[in-house]
Amino acid sequence: MKKILILTSFIILFFSCGGIKMNYSKVTKAILDSNLRKNQFTGLLVIDPSTKDTLYNYNGSKYFTPASNTKIFTLYSALKVLPKNIPALTYSIQKDTLYAQGTGNPTLLHPYFKDSIVIQFLKKYKNIAFNFSNYSDTQYGPGWAWEDYDTYFSPERSALPIHANVLTIHHTDSLIANPTYFKDCIIYADISKHRELNKNLFYYNKIQKDTLEVPFITNTSVSKKLLESALNKEISVVSKLPEGPKNILYSIATDSVYKRMMHESDNFLAEQLVIMSSGILKDTLNFKITRDYILDTHLSSLRQQPRWVDASGLSRYNLFTPESMVHVLYKLYKEVPLKRLFTLFPVETNSDSDKNKVVEQPYIYAKSGSLGNNYCLSGYLQTRSGKILIFSFMNNHYRVPTKEVKNQMHTIFKEIRDTY
Repeated sequence: MKKILILTSFIILFFSCGGIKMNYSKVTKAILDSNLRKNQFTGLLVIDPSTKDTLYNYNGSKYFTPASNTKIFTLYSALKVLPKNIPALTYSIQKDTLYAQGTGNPTLLHPYFKDSIVIQFLKKYKNIAFNFSNYSDTQYGPGWAWEDYDTYFSPERSALPIHANVLTIHHTDSLIANPTYFKDCIIYADISKHRELNKNLFYYNKIQKDTLEVPFITNTSVSKKLLESALNKEISVVSKLPEGPKNILYSIATDSVYKRMMHESDNFLAEQLVIMSSGILKDTLNFKITRDYILDTHLSSLRQQPRWVDASGLSRYNLFTPESMVHVLYKLYKEVPLKRLFTLFPVETNSDSDKNKVVEQPYIYAKSGSLGNNYCLSGYLQTRSGKILIFSFMNNHYRVPTKEVKNQMHTIFKEIRDTY
């Protein structure tokens, strides 16, 4: 793999490329050298995994802010650690009491998955003692924007997420809140922020037509009350589980969570997948446990070690190179059946430039990542000749509309698709 990434585009172009391949190279160079990109930072690496050729390399070893391209590393990590079904609950039974603790499972009463396996299991037991202290990380990732605390895409991380750690509010003839536990904490008001910074007091404007999604503050007290509300019974709280063997309750297929995470770019699912993975590796739930394990074992051969601080890519502290992205995409390509892999990755279309045009056969399966003034796309490209190529295209610090950057990217992609 290292030999693949050391080769330069010039060697490939002059010694192993025919005239057809020169077409996409000229088009790519012209676009990357255009005035649009003079004041931004761009990286592009394209390889052919079947021939081990580097087709194009432009700043491939430079570090970029990846945004949600980080979820490619999250997917790879989860695939390496998690079983086929979500580990939903850790428990043991002592005399007449069920002792349990969360695993970081994100699907419990999730508004999309509607998974109630844990609830149905717990309802069988009269006496339940719960440990909420096995999570040893922060509620937010390093470098997350503090002012996003009330936005749907920044739920808190926790050991026992319930309802995706988000309150949904809607008003028809009356106020509808889920979970209903927070209904009395909602005030009708026309306020820009939808929740108080440090407490679960929510604001809702009656004229809002869409359902409002607001993360709620998680802690032991809130988790206990939400769980009691779902079970319709009281539970006790303990500081740890009894010594001895532990059992694991499994729920839905992990692939369904991977797919939702990748297709919807769901930050909450991404964070919880890595937290769950840490629970498989050790007794404590912590992002760094999974990250360090993956980098020290499965990704120890990365030539540029990333600065990898969260699982979702919300943080601008993250730094990855196109080469590192391609490295992981290559490993996924070799280790995961292609049909399954392409199901997990979203189909990429350029809705801005392809609008009102004939819908083309999908040819890009890739994960996008966007933050203000940054747009990245990494994944797989299928050429008209049937070749599968791996690429990472990263754009940082531009001041033009994102659609202009995307249009140029897709011009390059189509040239590669049609001429390689």
